[in-house]
Amino acid sequence: LLQNKNMNIYIIRHTAVAVEGFCYGQTDVPLKETFEKEAEIVKSKLKDVHFDAIFSSPLSRAKKLAEYCGYEIIQLKDRLKELNFGDWEMKEWEKIDMTEWEKDWINIPAPNGESFKQMQERVSTFIDELKNTNYSSVAVFAHGGVINCFRVYFGEATLEGAFDNLAQYGEVLLFEL
Repeated sequence: LLQNKNMNIYIIRHTAVAVEGFCYGQTDVPLKETFEKEAEIVKSKLKDVHFDAIFSSPLSRAKKLAEYCGYEIIQLKDRLKELNFGDWEMKEWEKIDMTEWEKDWINIPAPNGESFKQMQERVSTFIDELKNTNYSSVAVFAHGGVINCFRVYFGEATLEGAFDNLAQYGEVLLFEL
C-alpha cells in the first residue's frame, strides 16, 4: 500500500526551436543555435533538486534538454509528446484552413491528428500513473501543449483557456500531486 504523500512534479519546456511560421506539433524539429545558452539556464535552475525519476517526451527537442542537464536515466513517454497536428504538420500556419477546427478545437482533431481533449486525456493518464509511485520529486521534459494539459489537470486553467498563458521556452514549472 502506497503512502499518501506529496510529490513535486517539475515540468520543463524545451528550449527555442529553429522553425518559425510552421505547424510542427509531433514533428522532430531542430533547436535554435542558442540551445546551449538556454539549456545552461535550465540546468542551473534544477541543479539543487534531487529527482527520483526523469521523464521526457521522445521528441529530440525535449530529450536533448534532459540529457544536457546531466540526466542519464530518462524514461521516454509518447504520452508527453506535443499535440499531433496530423496533416498540418510542417505546413505554414498561414496556409492551413482552420475554419472548422477553430469552431471547436477542444473536441475536433486536426485532420488525421488529435484534438486538444484527446491530448488532455493522454497527458492525464501519465499524471494519474505517477500517483501510483513512491516518487517524491520527478522532472518532466516536454512541450508547451503538455504543460497546458498539466495546468488543466491541476485546476490552473480550463480547457477553453489552456493556451491563454503559454510557458516560455526553457521555463520550469512546479506542480504538487
